Amino acid sequence: MDWHCAVPVWHGDNMSDAFLDAAQDLLGSRGLTRDAEVMQPWLTDWRGRYHGKARALASPASTGEVSELVKLCARHRVPIVPQGGNSGMSGGATPDESGHALLLSLRRMDAIRRWDEDARQVVCEAGVVLQTLHDRAGERGLRFPLTLGGKGSATIGGLISTNAGGTQVLRHGTMRAQVRGLEAVLPDGSVLDALAALKKDNRGFDLKQLLIGSEGTLGIVTAATLALLPQIAARRVLFVGLSSVQQARKLLLLAQDREGAALEGFEIMPRDALDAVLAYEATARDPLGARHQWYALLELVADETQADSLAKRATALLAEALDRELVEDATIAANETQAEALWALRDGISSAERAHGPAVQHDISVPAEKMPDFIDAASAKLEREFAGTKAVAFGHLGDGNVHFHLRAPEGAQGGKWEDAEGKAISAAVHDLVTRWGGSISAEHGIGQMKRDELARLADPATLTILRGVKRALDPHSIMNPGKLVPLASRPDAA
Repeated sequence: MDWHCAVPVWHGDNMSDAFLDAAQDLLGSRGLTRDAEVMQPWLTDWRGRYHGKARALASPASTGEVSELVKLCARHRVPIVPQGGNSGMSGGATPDESGHALLLSLRRMDAIRRWDEDARQVVCEAGVVLQTLHDRAGERGLRFPLTLGGKGSATIGGLISTNAGGTQVLRHGTMRAQVRGLEAVLPDGSVLDALAALKKDNRGFDLKQLLIGSEGTLGIVTAATLALLPQIAARRVLFVGLSSVQQARKLLLLAQDREGAALEGFEIMPRDALDAVLAYEATARDPLGARHQWYALLELVADETQADSLAKRATALLAEALDRELVEDATIAANETQAEALWALRDGISSAERAHGPAVQHDISVPAEKMPDFIDAASAKLEREFAGTKAVAFGHLGDGNVHFHLRAPEGAQGGKWEDAEGKAISAAVHDLVTRWGGSISAEHGIGQMKRDELARLADPATLTILRGVKRALDPHSIMNPGKLVPLASRPDAA
């Protein structure tokens, strides 16, 4: 253990045969495997940037099993790397290369424990896949108001641990806003039962909010009480071509003024991103005839009381936008099939960009009103400083959050380029974001990708609190070590 670090880190392999035998007895043959082939798919992150090793993969089937396993790990000082759907973007669910960690999968804990349709709430376990929750809620005339491109693999526990956002944040907020109660296993194996959905509770710190977004460094989320909404009665999805990202901002403000809470989604993408999707997805089609510099995807929704007027209002919104010369061209989906096809263009950007070639990706935010100018200024500056690169910004303009990618020059070798020039590019992006009063991580988390950058750019008070909370709750640093919380320099260092 390195006692010079404010956050202690255990070194060495503490996963003895005695530990593994005890874990096997606890979890059974389905709950623990040492088979390298079985573990292999879960040892690399979604982007293929981070690769790790693990001595074993644990798959507990209940909160009780998680609790007993964590107690065992605490006694033996075995580090734990919790993992949901392994769809994270910052390497937060990938173990390091030492092979000393236990990879802990929550995928077997996939029960929906209880529906409360009157209260519009559901209690579900951490391994429930987001798409499954959407489908099951829909069967009851309800919906869970958070979605994203990886909904077919992302799990509720992973979404909570990273405080995921998605494409409906504009109206409904991030995962933090959807969680009404939480159950988690803490680093000593004790179980925090805060599943009760109390609207008012003034018993000190809001512990569930402390765990949301902590990326498994303070505990393991095992279940949650989530807020639900009635199913929408109607929606209209609009796809528009724009001359600039500034026009997109003006269109957003117009849509908010005219439609208010009916505006549930507002996403932007440049032509380069759309071209990447059209090249990658065989079934994708360009919705508009001519090429445009920028595009926006809008979704308007209505309940039963306003469903009949939604189509007319959507048409009126577009007519006004065209009259004001905010948009160059537009289309409105005529049915659900077309609506889903339009959303597929947005949801397919990350996969298409990954297939396009080497790039460095950044999930950043600045004040929403500044985002158009930031995109233009940062793109020009970075493309000028790093010859041959191409900036591609897309995402949630209304939230002040975009995914800001820098594609590598033609001929760059994947892996080597990211590890060399890519690091300098990321540092330059993060410096710009910080100067514009923004955040280097808007919704994907810090993980291992941005941990050192957080240490470099965060104010000292923030770092002191992060390290202090980690040290207090996880004194032996067995919970997802090396992620999120930056290590401190030696106290005797100048």
